[in-house]
Amino acid sequence: MKRRQFLQVSLLGAASLILAGCGFRLRGYQTEGLGLEALSYVPADSELAPIVRNALINADIRLLADAPLRLNLDPERISETSLTHGDAGSQEIVIRLTAPFSVQRTEDGAYLLNQQQLDVETTLNVSDDNLLAQDNIRAEAHEQLRRDAARQLLERLRPLAESQANR
Repeated sequence: MKRRQFLQVSLLGAASLILAGCGFRLRGYQTEGLGLEALSYVPADSELAPIVRNALINADIRLLADAPLRLNLDPERISETSLTHGDAGSQEIVIRLTAPFSVQRTEDGAYLLNQQQLDVETTLNVSDDNLLAQDNIRAEAHEQLRRDAARQLLERLRPLAESQANR
């Protein structure tokens, strides 16, 4: 019995070393700052804008009007697609949030990240039995998509932060 446990522990240790060696990281697990010191933030008027602002601040990025880089965030678009045919009973719906963004140098306006798009989606099951809860379920899904989009934006800025640190 001890031989089997030793083998399991050895295999688990080897697997963790291999994953660590190849650069594997759990999504959202990284807690250290992004590496950008300051950023000028120019958002369009949308419900995504304050969530991104908070995510940037939580990543220890100072938001300054005269920062060397400018983050432009366009309005979000939310679309819903029904995967279920028919109108009665339970419906399966895909909700997708897209939001274009770009990053420019403020000194010359050159694009470092030219018109990219945040794209996140989720699937909901809603039922006609509880019509009052459908609006709450959708609103919660929209908020989660916005938080996911903000995390995706931070991950897209990470390579830019690393390239700025190497300059």
